[in-house]
Amino acid sequence: MNIVVLDGYTLNPGDNPWDQVDVLGNLTVYDRTEFGDVFDRAKDADIILTNKTVLDEGVLGELPNLKFIGVLATGYNVVDVKAAAARGIPVSNVPVYGTDSVVQFAFALLLELCHHAALHDAEIRKGTWQEKGEFCFWLTDLVELAGKAMGIVGFGRIGRRVGEVAHAFGMNVLAHDAVRGDDPEYQPFGWRELDQLLAEADVVTLHCPQTAENTGMVNADFLSKMKKTAFLINTARGGLVAERDLANALNEGVIAGAAADVVSTEPIAKDNPLLSAKNFVVTPHIAWATYEARKRLMDTTAKNIQAFIAGAPINVVN
Repeated sequence: MNIVVLDGYTLNPGDNPWDQVDVLGNLTVYDRTEFGDVFDRAKDADIILTNKTVLDEGVLGELPNLKFIGVLATGYNVVDVKAAAARGIPVSNVPVYGTDSVVQFAFALLLELCHHAALHDAEIRKGTWQEKGEFCFWLTDLVELAGKAMGIVGFGRIGRRVGEVAHAFGMNVLAHDAVRGDDPEYQPFGWRELDQLLAEADVVTLHCPQTAENTGMVNADFLSKMKKTAFLINTARGGLVAERDLANALNEGVIAGAAADVVSTEPIAKDNPLLSAKNFVVTPHIAWATYEARKRLMDTTAKNIQAFIAGAPINVVN
């Protein structure tokens, strides 16, 4: 089997070797692949592994040897799964690998909005503490989470873990999801329709997949229904947010702050309005990227290939 990895750098920047995959076939790894180079690099591939390199219907039609696609992520919108299915090509993703890492990172962003630790560190290094001459100082409001309401939009695997951690912080947990599963064991907890959640929550955190229906849902109307003191956290998908509307809301004090690990175009465009918005924290899509999570992703990718070769593919999304 010829196995081609189109964009392997983020999974293995040097600390997470491909050994488990290498033993399964003739492996070729590219750190990055431009869309126009996919055919030349993958024309002889039986198996393609991709993270963000797009495999659309046109590309798939040019790859007659292709038998299996492994997505190096949970989201698989980079692959035209219907076109793959029509050609008898199973597409497998990695559904469980980064839950704890993403949950941890969501709270890292939230705690930064609550305390602005990085800002205070920078001010100390500039000599501000000595200049003030006090035993302590703070430059922003400092926010305690206990007793406040955490509003979780998307109460799946990640959303439920966020709820557990929020409960441990002493927060009241509110959840919105199109499909309501079992209530968690802790209290207080409550299901809410979206508008009601926005009105009650002190923190709104997004953990839903992006679909055609919810793209841009965090718009001016959405934000106007939130508390002026509320924070928005997005570690889900950048396309969920109408970024100009969010920037305006932050600059006009419609909400108190926001943080995102994802934006609509990645890397972020230089003219993205959020870069100049008030009280906005942005990170470069790294919530998933702990070594532990990447190691689990590599393990499952190898298992996906093994299962396909054995004739019983797993984690198939089409």
